Amino acid sequence: MENKGPFYLTTAIAYTSGRPHIGNTYEIILSDAIARFKRAQGYDVFFQTGTDEHGIKIEEKAKEAGVSCQEFVDSISAKIRSNWDLMNTSYDYFIRTTDEDHMKRVQKIFRKLYEQGDIYKGVYEGWYCTPCESFWTESQLVDGKCPDCGRPVQKAKEEAYFLNLQKYADRLIQYIEEHPDFIQPESRKNEMLNNFLRPGLQDLCVSRTSFKWGIPVDFDEGHIVYVWIDALSNYITSLGYDAYGNSDPKYKKYWPATHIIGKDILRFHTIYWPIILMALGEPLPKKVFGHPWLLIGDGKMSKSKGNVIYAEDLVRHFGVDAVRYYCLHEMPFAQDGTITWELVVERINSDLANILGNLVSRTVAMSNKYFDGQILNPHVEEDVDKELIELAENTLSKVEAKMEELRVGDALDEIFTLLRRSNKYIDQTMPWALAKEEDKKDRLATVLYNLLESIRISAVLLKSFLPETADKILDTLHTNQRDFDSIQTFGQLETGIQVEKKPEVLFARIDEKKFMEELNKELEAQKEEKLKKEEIKEEITIDDFSKVELKVGTIIECEKHPKADRLLVEKIDMGEEIRQVVSGIADTYKPEELIGKQVIVVTNLKPVKLRGVDSNGMILCASSEKGLSIISPVTEMPNGTVVR
Repeated sequence: MENKGPFYLTTAIAYTSGRPHIGNTYEIILSDAIARFKRAQGYDVFFQTGTDEHGIKIEEKAKEAGVSCQEFVDSISAKIRSNWDLMNTSYDYFIRTTDEDHMKRVQKIFRKLYEQGDIYKGVYEGWYCTPCESFWTESQLVDGKCPDCGRPVQKAKEEAYFLNLQKYADRLIQYIEEHPDFIQPESRKNEMLNNFLRPGLQDLCVSRTSFKWGIPVDFDEGHIVYVWIDALSNYITSLGYDAYGNSDPKYKKYWPATHIIGKDILRFHTIYWPIILMALGEPLPKKVFGHPWLLIGDGKMSKSKGNVIYAEDLVRHFGVDAVRYYCLHEMPFAQDGTITWELVVERINSDLANILGNLVSRTVAMSNKYFDGQILNPHVEEDVDKELIELAENTLSKVEAKMEELRVGDALDEIFTLLRRSNKYIDQTMPWALAKEEDKKDRLATVLYNLLESIRISAVLLKSFLPETADKILDTLHTNQRDFDSIQTFGQLETGIQVEKKPEVLFARIDEKKFMEELNKELEAQKEEKLKKEEIKEEITIDDFSKVELKVGTIIECEKHPKADRLLVEKIDMGEEIRQVVSGIADTYKPEELIGKQVIVVTNLKPVKLRGVDSNGMILCASSEKGLSIISPVTEMPNGTVVR
């Protein structure tokens, strides 16, 4: 195959906050199909994925798990990589933002942008969403909550560095308008232009001081490089990009990239990232494709909703290629796709078992039955052959056209059109009838050759999408003709070789009713097991509860603990006395935010010293995945009021 030059493809890097579900896994499957197809076309492909491992959310998750931040991200990153490997993805490089080389290169990028005046120091005051790691203005909030995820936000004020987006906004608008394929699908391009760029950009906060788990700004102690520059820069740091002109030849060879990302992070990749590159004087990405979501039923997958489906579970029941096929085929180009257990079973039965598996099984069985497996082609042709041969010869160009537009599901449809036509060809030619007539033997051999050749062409094309299945089919045919050059013209399947005597069943039909009954039993058993493992608190009586003394107090002074970043020291007016309490809430609250706030205090706890500071009580807080929240009376109460 002729070398068509370099092609750089990336996924977004997965955030290491938890185990990936099938909706997360879809992106790597989609990208892998594109990378494999480009390699088959003759491109020198560099395919990258990886994990995004910094931020306050990681700090909180690690704290909850009782491990260090590095231990936490090591564990989650390994799970994500294992998931990508499970799906038989052919990435060339797996980057982690905790890699030392990445961190050093990010520091150089940050410093370079600062030195040339594209980053400046200021103070940020606004509303912060911890899960999204985003700041919002009052007007951007929706019902007082984060406009992206709908979760609560917290008032935040801190010294920070900002990236001057306004300086490059007009230039970016012009670039997008002059490069209509830069953002795909087109509806996403219009969304970025009309909702964000044209109304005007606010400068972007690119450093934080309220957490420690990240890449330090090497010229200003206490500042951490924020996610936008840290995570987005992975696409060039992995290639050896150097902000001061000493980039590795690998960078010069492969950049710019085609980015495959979820539609929810399109703004970061089509506004922030291009502006960072413009400021650095580097080429913009070739294309940013914001793929839709894979929804469960009619809603987005969410662990809190309990409606998550994991790739591992799907693979255990159906196999890798069946899961790959469903994800690739069922996702529209621009609209969200849907996955349920029932839909997967239905698609396996209709497409993989009936159309593909049945065609291969029938054809190989007839070849073995009538010619002892030997492939012959006497060229006894009839008009009915022409339509099949013409379709087979044109399928490669049709699939290439769809893949050029990243319409992967449509590309698969083109291959299955050939498979369906091959099944129809069996019905038209009726090999079993030809076998009954001795003078039709050469015609029968020609019919079977046409079928086997159509199957071979289909398998060569399927290799990018269902690699294991494609190899099984080609191995069954014992053919060496396996590349795109061999499917330009019909008739390249070798004659004189023999097909496999007892080929493996590619996809067996599934009894949906029986499967769902067994699956529901399995899921119910898993729920019961989970409940058993959960800690069950011992019941107490009202007398036990009455031993705890709870009172209302008002925080009148608050400062950071002198020896512990996570602790705050509060002076609380309890009515008859002033209590000093030490609380582990510095990750969520700043001292100045708490002064004047009413709290509920456990007042009969035994006094303790926390890192050398006396603590005489405990503030009540609620804690969940969404964060920490101090419990306060709904209406103001006199200090010292007993809580019953």
